[in-house]
Amino acid sequence: MRLHPTSVLLQLGLGLGLVLALTACGRQEPSGLAPGKAPTTATAPAQTTAPATPGKTAADAAKPLTVTRLNEDGSETVEETPGDTGAQNKLLAAVASTVAAATSTAVAATPAGSPWQEGTNYTRIVPGQPTNVPAGQVEVLEFFWYACPHCYALEPTIAAWLKSKPAYISFSRIPVQWNEGHRSLARLFYTLDSMGKLNDVHSEIFKEIQVNGDPLTGPDPNNAATAERIQLSFIKRLGISDGDFEKEYHGFNVETAMQRADQLVQRYRVTSVPNFVVNGKYVTDVAMAGSPDRLILLLSDLAAQEHKR
Repeated sequence: MRLHPTSVLLQLGLGLGLVLALTACGRQEPSGLAPGKAPTTATAPAQTTAPATPGKTAADAAKPLTVTRLNEDGSETVEETPGDTGAQNKLLAAVASTVAAATSTAVAATPAGSPWQEGTNYTRIVPGQPTNVPAGQVEVLEFFWYACPHCYALEPTIAAWLKSKPAYISFSRIPVQWNEGHRSLARLFYTLDSMGKLNDVHSEIFKEIQVNGDPLTGPDPNNAATAERIQLSFIKRLGISDGDFEKEYHGFNVETAMQRADQLVQRYRVTSVPNFVVNGKYVTDVAMAGSPDRLILLLSDLAAQEHKR
């Protein structure tokens, strides 16, 4: 078992609260056209145990000291040490040393002179996850949803970046599939991708949903058959072969792509969109970066850092 610095800090009364407004659509948003107000996610300050104070009685000193340890599987174990003042002092000294070492490691993880701070502008994924790009390439994933207004608002910035990004950055969009409405739009995405038509109509799908008010799923997002008919009619208006579309819609390539996408959503525990993962090691979003433009700078800097390794 490892002594987890964060758990120890909480026991020492040094708990920190973080309130973060996410410019994103959350997992619990409805699957229809109007996702509604962007959710505000807040992590309330943890309840802490007050540290020992001068002048405590002998009975107080004899009380066990409680320490929470984080196990390898992610569970926590609460342990008590004998209420001996000398033993407690030794333990507290060890805790201080562990916390100092953890702090030093976090600082060292941020390159000198970098405008970005780990834990503020991005979160490190531990352990890093495998990517699906050739050697020498850096993978950047965007998790998104066509009916998310924040994804739509960010799209012009992403599109402009894709025209100028370094060749070593391999960018992929991953549609989330949290419910049947999401899955229907993900199937549309991968069907057009399998047909080689996605780049031609990606912006048109966003426009149809966000501007024209057509969710492309029908009044009941859980009715997959209705959604398929509506999407078929939509692509025909764009001049795409309905026969080829129907052939791919439930084809092997689409099913395989959707399974992989869902695995990635679960692997990275994506609960809001738009959300970005760089090379399986870093996760960030607009709120963490500070703005859409800063997000692009952050993605570029993290990718450049990975490319140098």
